[in-house]
Amino acid sequence: MIDDVQDNNDKLSCGAVLVRQTDSGWLTLMLRAYKNWDFPKGIREDGESSIEAARREIGEETGIQDISFEWGDRYTDTGPYNRGKVARYYLARTDQEEVVMGISPILGRPEHHEYSWMSFDDAYDISAPRVRQVVQWARQIVGA
Repeated sequence: MIDDVQDNNDKLSCGAVLVRQTDSGWLTLMLRAYKNWDFPKGIREDGESSIEAARREIGEETGIQDISFEWGDRYTDTGPYNRGKVARYYLARTDQEEVVMGISPILGRPEHHEYSWMSFDDAYDISAPRVRQVVQWARQIVGA
């Protein structure tokens, strides 16, 4: 199934687990839309690689531009959800704490209702099963 969506932009949603290191440990940025918490992500645009789409989506949804993919281009894909979409998540780092949720040109408002920098434990606790496996994947790589 994953191979089927790699070249199908409307079925592959690209994003990243965005982390920053603090004195109290690693935190990850979660965004809430209605009751669902997730990481920044969105549909890849024509001519864009998956990692380029992830970088763009982080900027659009959070205002954070200063990110690095210091763990390389490794990613994890979720199983199909929401009419066959697959989400591909990379792991990105930032030192920027401030989040400015951008206005969606389609909605005329931010896509998300709330954001929070939180521990991996808290991210796991508030997430749906599809997102929990991504939290676990990122936690293992970061070593949190």
